Amino acid sequence: MPTGDEQRRDAIADLSTLADRVRRRLYEYVAAQDGPVRRDDAATAIGISRTLAAYHLDRLAQAGLLTTGYARPAGRGGPGAGRPAKQYERVRHEVNVSVPPRNYVLLARLLAGAAAADDTGQLRLALIAAAEDEGRDIAERSTDLLSPLVRDGYEPCVVEDERIELRNCPFHAVAEQQTDLVCSLNQALVRGLLAGRGEDPGRAELAPSASRCCVVIHADAASTYDPRVGGMTADPMGVDVPRSLEQHDSSWIDRLL
Repeated sequence: MPTGDEQRRDAIADLSTLADRVRRRLYEYVAAQDGPVRRDDAATAIGISRTLAAYHLDRLAQAGLLTTGYARPAGRGGPGAGRPAKQYERVRHEVNVSVPPRNYVLLARLLAGAAAADDTGQLRLALIAAAEDEGRDIAERSTDLLSPLVRDGYEPCVVEDERIELRNCPFHAVAEQQTDLVCSLNQALVRGLLAGRGEDPGRAELAPSASRCCVVIHADAASTYDPRVGGMTADPMGVDVPRSLEQHDSSWIDRLL
């Protein structure tokens, strides 16, 4: 079994794969998509040859930053459809490096577990209030809505109806064990961010999905919020629409290398 030092060295090696600019652009393209990406599509998107794209994509997969699979293009099947094409998708687990070693995830799990075990609900309410206050503080230090969401790892994506979806949950490791609490804190943070900007916090709706963060930000308020249950009651007239691929640019990888 690998020691802590060996695991850190492996993580550093994995992340160093992104130091190559072409490889990083490919990773960011794959990460921005809603589903698996073929080599041809990735090559076309960033303007390189299919052979070069395949080489870099496979390097990312070997580093554990992408997963791979095989499938035929939609609508093709049966005799003459050809062999399934190799596809790539971002992994869900995170790769972290801290020098010297730190374990903030463990601390977060301890706090989340304590809140979940508090039968009075007071600790949960205190955490939600702290999350809203933090959102307001973030708003005071920001000039727009998307930049702080990018900076804090939410990967905001604006869809066709001007709704903002958050492609990534920065607290995923804790959310796997304390989903309800973490989703409530995500929502409270975004509500505080909106309120701090003088915007309607009711735009932040709790709408969990396996493929993204649990919060979406509507163009107009579409729900009511009750911190006692840590959730929202959706507008019965709300209608879901397909997601677009528009992605707000970020440079978060630069801060890791």
